[in-house]
Amino acid sequence: MRSQWQNLLENLGIWDGSFTQFSPLGILEKDIPTVVTLEGKNNNQTVYQTVQRFPPGETPPPLLELEYSSLHRNILFFDNGAFSQGSAHYNPVATFGGEFGFIHQQRRLRFVILYKNGYLDQITLIREQLRGTTVPERPPLTVDPLLGTWQGEVVTLYPDLRPPDYSKSTLSVSREGNQIYQTLKSGEFSLTSKAILEGSRLEFSGGYQPVQVLLLPDGGSTTSPVKLESGKPFFLEVGWLLSESDRLRLIRRYDRQGAWQSLSLVTERKTPSSL
Repeated sequence: MRSQWQNLLENLGIWDGSFTQFSPLGILEKDIPTVVTLEGKNNNQTVYQTVQRFPPGETPPPLLELEYSSLHRNILFFDNGAFSQGSAHYNPVATFGGEFGFIHQQRRLRFVILYKNGYLDQITLIREQLRGTTVPERPPLTVDPLLGTWQGEVVTLYPDLRPPDYSKSTLSVSREGNQIYQTLKSGEFSLTSKAILEGSRLEFSGGYQPVQVLLLPDGGSTTSPVKLESGKPFFLEVGWLLSESDRLRLIRRYDRQGAWQSLSLVTERKTPSSL
């Protein structure tokens, strides 16, 4: 079994991209070109990271430099380099949220979801390409490619680093006008929910609390409550549509007390009958 540190090393390289900030309702606010470097040192026993931002029409801020040789308990990595880091516990009077990242074919897609005082405050989409490669960006996500039935392989990691859990899932998505219907099944769990589609935003009901889905550039999506309600479990989720038949999702789950419980990576493939 690979170590968390070995999984981190999948992210090494010079990544050219941008930090694109959206409002809680998915309105684009600003886009800042960036260069993020992750360099292994001392035989990859240490990772040196730099972040350069180039705000249009502004003087670039100082170079951000980080160096680390161990990982915080609030971050977990999968074998393919996908990861999430974030708050270990929800505090309604503090800034709360998480970062999520995927890697596929020399591209990375990362997301930052932030809350302030219990309300969704900002979403940042980070689109990156490994320097020297030419893999094109994917089209902005729309609902139609998501329609159909998706079979998923689920790997779940835990903050206490117990052995991972492996399971399967089935996600069915259908549409009637501006209404979207979704049924998720995994083991004994089954949940059916309905959403109203408004532009690139879906409002879902039927779970523990209402959530919204934002359809974003490069095939990305975020799923999160607009408001976090104390005493109810919740999750933060991101997705990346890789092709008409392949999709990745990362899900960070919290319990009723607001404690971080697990991180799941779902690798989904659309059933042939849905293509």
